Amino acid sequence: MTEHRQTETAADGGVLEAAGNAQGLALIALIVGAVTLGMSPILVRLSELGPTASAFHRVFLALPALWLWSTLEKHRQDPVSKPRPATTKDYAVMALAGFFFAGDLAFWHWSLQFTTVANATLLATMAPIWVTLGAFVLFKERFSKLFLFGVAVAIVGAAVLMGDSLQLSKDRLFGDLLGLVTGMFFGAYMLTVGRLRAHFSTAAIMLLSTVVTAIILLPATLFSGETLIAVTLSGWLVLLALALLTHVGGQGAIAYALAHLPASFTSVAMLLEGVAAVFLAWIILAETPGSWQIVGACIVIGGIVIARRGSLSRRQA
Repeated sequence: MTEHRQTETAADGGVLEAAGNAQGLALIALIVGAVTLGMSPILVRLSELGPTASAFHRVFLALPALWLWSTLEKHRQDPVSKPRPATTKDYAVMALAGFFFAGDLAFWHWSLQFTTVANATLLATMAPIWVTLGAFVLFKERFSKLFLFGVAVAIVGAAVLMGDSLQLSKDRLFGDLLGLVTGMFFGAYMLTVGRLRAHFSTAAIMLLSTVVTAIILLPATLFSGETLIAVTLSGWLVLLALALLTHVGGQGAIAYALAHLPASFTSVAMLLEGVAAVFLAWIILAETPGSWQIVGACIVIGGIVIARRGSLSRRQA
């Protein structure tokens, strides 16, 4: 009897250790993904094309790499690999993820035409509110007070990070509304991918959702009147970096993390993208951050740490 209990204890310990290792790896992937996505606004600024056309190429040029990734995974002999989508419902939910991501990109770029970058960015970072609210209403998830406090701190930090660039005006109300809708779309995308990752692999989700995103963004780009053709090699290299670095790499890392971390916490940690964008702009574009931006970055990081502790305390309860 004693040996049996010891065996059960060792097995339980092994499962907990494996789960802890998976969460640790997912947390690293999440941080790397958020930081990598911080390159996105810089690459869009360097792009020769308009914002909507750049968003289209971000997903369109990523498709060959995602197809190769999915094909290699399909032929890999792995007995513990997740099943591939097989039913109409499976494909419909993945298409829904692609629709939400297309909405996130399209509304974000449209908002930039009618309001300031700072306003659009801050309102888009409201995604943690929508993810938390959606998880509570749709999936009956409960959150600790510490987690909710961490969310509030991180969002305040994002506002401080934007600093003096924030501008409130009736003339920008429409653009601000578009920025708010951007956050809603991204929140819906996070919730959808979080649910999909419980059943399907990162590669399968990324490939199918990206196909749908590209199909939606193509007419949006044509409607905007933007050209789809870069005129120089450097222009194409920027678009390729946007596709491979930020979408395949950054967005893929986020999708991977969603299999092991709650969508609510993941959405809060995504605020690191804004922090990374500020410091990457300093390094690449020589845009020196102000003192308030540094303070805001510290507050964002502090809020994420608090939210993480709150998320863990809820799971352990």
